[in-house]
Amino acid sequence: MHYLATLAGREDDSAEPGSPEFDAEVQRYADFEAAAGAAIAGGAALYPAETALIVRHRAGQTLITDGPFTEQAEVVGGFLVLDCADLDEAIQLARTSPAAESGSIELRPTVMYSPHEMPGADWWMALLWERPDAVLAPDSAGWDAAVAEHKLFGDKYAAAIRGGGAVLPPSTATTLRVRGGELLLTDGPFPEYAEVVDGFYLFAAPDRVAAAEIAAEIPCGEHGYVEARQVVDLSAWQ
Repeated sequence: MHYLATLAGREDDSAEPGSPEFDAEVQRYADFEAAAGAAIAGGAALYPAETALIVRHRAGQTLITDGPFTEQAEVVGGFLVLDCADLDEAIQLARTSPAAESGSIELRPTVMYSPHEMPGADWWMALLWERPDAVLAPDSAGWDAAVAEHKLFGDKYAAAIRGGGAVLPPSTATTLRVRGGELLLTDGPFPEYAEVVDGFYLFAAPDRVAAAEIAAEIPCGEHGYVEARQVVDLSAWQ
């Protein structure tokens, strides 16, 4: 089973790409992924939240703004997709990630996961955020209609889409941290977030304008929003 591991931490503790600290962090993750082997099915690091594009659909209008949607003590800095037999195995793997010691990790089973290759310099990630009570579960009312909307989007932008997937409702989430070597588990999603991740896309776009155009077409609930961030091209540091 595939689990989306959403990595969150304080951005004021993050190293700038190209700095010695960033290089050291990249090496820590490289060591983690080498040890995990095939259990790492995907993943990417994201540029800071202040560089985000936020897309909302309200009263028939599409609103696009710059910067993070809300101020959070911790923001999403990247993600991993873990291929594990069950949640216990995913937890034991995630706890060894550098993100578990410096921030927190939310684990949730994926559905309709589409694998991706090594992210490139022109890749973007679109995180789909939704109110917890508005998240649709497979086979629930509205699920098939939502899937049909996403299929239309996928068909339209097939040449740009590089991967993605949906996740099960927030009741299936487990949030973990490691502090002083001790594993701390919490049932449910990140407790400080008003919205939860409902799915994600990876897509290629030549510039910010093109990325905004694609992100604006992603189906999103009336009370949710899409957060698009450029993916860090880690191949330049490997």
